[in-house]
Amino acid sequence: MMRNAKLFPYAFLPRALAAAALCALLGACAVGPDYQRPALDVGAAYKEGQGEVEGWKPARPRDEADRGEWWRVYDDATLDGLVARLNASNQTIAQAEANYRQALGLVRGARAGFFPTVGAGAGMTRSGSGQGGSTSSSGSNVSNQYSLTGSVSWEVDLWGRVRRSVESSEASAAASLADLGATRLSAQAALVQSYLQLRVLDEQKRLLDATVAAYEKSLELTQNRYAVGVAGQADVAVARTQLESTRAQSIDLDWQRGQLEHAIAVLMGQAPSQFSLPPTAFALRLPQIPVGLPSELLERRPDVAAAERRAAAANAQIGVAQAAWFPSLILSADGGFRNGQFADLLTAPARFWSLGPALALTIFDGGAREAQVEQARASYDAQAAAYRQAALTGLREVEDYLIQLRVMENEQIVQRRALESARESLRLIQNQYKAGLVDYLSVAVVDATALSSERNALSLLGNRLAASVNLIVALGGGWDPQAPAAPAQTQARTETPAPAGTAAPARP
Repeated sequence: MMRNAKLFPYAFLPRALAAAALCALLGACAVGPDYQRPALDVGAAYKEGQGEVEGWKPARPRDEADRGEWWRVYDDATLDGLVARLNASNQTIAQAEANYRQALGLVRGARAGFFPTVGAGAGMTRSGSGQGGSTSSSGSNVSNQYSLTGSVSWEVDLWGRVRRSVESSEASAAASLADLGATRLSAQAALVQSYLQLRVLDEQKRLLDATVAAYEKSLELTQNRYAVGVAGQADVAVARTQLESTRAQSIDLDWQRGQLEHAIAVLMGQAPSQFSLPPTAFALRLPQIPVGLPSELLERRPDVAAAERRAAAANAQIGVAQAAWFPSLILSADGGFRNGQFADLLTAPARFWSLGPALALTIFDGGAREAQVEQARASYDAQAAAYRQAALTGLREVEDYLIQLRVMENEQIVQRRALESARESLRLIQNQYKAGLVDYLSVAVVDATALSSERNALSLLGNRLAASVNLIVALGGGWDPQAPAAPAQTQARTETPAPAGTAAPARP
């Protein structure tokens, strides 16, 4: 009899396994709508992408190089090192990476719903009571109770509530990963733009310092002409004013450069006092950027991908809310040992067990479940609209930077002609001044025009470099390593303007 009692719980094991298998088959269905990406007409090509312009080009099938390290298109070893330090130490990226790890933890928590919950416990209680009807005040019934228990509980996912929860969590984690990519891309773009602007300022500083040196020679020449009575005192005053004004412009660039250095230091995760970037020779290229098709933008941009994944997560939450309308099935088993004598705790007479399913259904909840379904549907509609808006914003940004680069190319052509004319006018007026045909005020006016043209040319080059960075970011940068097309560096090296106050040969 004792042996049969020991085998009694195990007689139900095949039935329990069969019941579990049946529940798993029933759980193959999941309520709620299956996700489909929200429809959006993005067009067949970019409006401003018809043709090939300096600074960008239509993507071709053989653009196969990796776009991951997109900043390398500027061919600057110093910039490569700065971005590498940013990727390793930027605190905003570290925060986004921690948020992604948190999202992964939520996925693991949601997947735990697929598995049973197993528990164990051990305890001892001591209790007593007075002897009923006894006149003795010291009499009592005292007993001990020892227990060693185990329990298993599993909610069968009949209606797909757990699966929809996991689906939603996985989509949210994918959105968090895309957010991490967007944060990294934004930080990289901020550093690259700050670096390029700093190098343009260095070139402007070189231009102004060279111009100051030329003006010092002009002042010395004017003073010598005044000493021999060839020039008037007014010419000396004009030459000195021109010199000091240009020197002030050169000094004004120092604080701008300092702030850019500070911004780069913080982007790399270090104190500004611990970082400095010495000037170097100007050697920046305007890269060629494959644009691709509008449909590729929906997968290339991390912010668009994040919005799409959030729409998928919201869609799965509809199924979670709808599953609350159906009954839940919980399989549970308890067993263990319980005895008043510790020495007899682990014996057959002290054993107990229970096994059975439980079916629960909410009959009335005042409309709470219906409200949750409506809320889930509205949340999905909002996320779908956010996805479409993110995609449209991305398309607009690409179009904006394409037309900006195209217009700036035409502007630079005109600016180059103006610069050549200003240099030629300066050369002629200087020869006239040396011949005594004009006063120095005429030279100063032409000199100021030439210097302004030189600085405008540099500013325009800086704006084109910034626009190229913006276009790369608008196209998704290097977020998706599987995307085709790497920028081909076929652009000739950009020439730098000569300092005002000196004659310069005409450019081709």
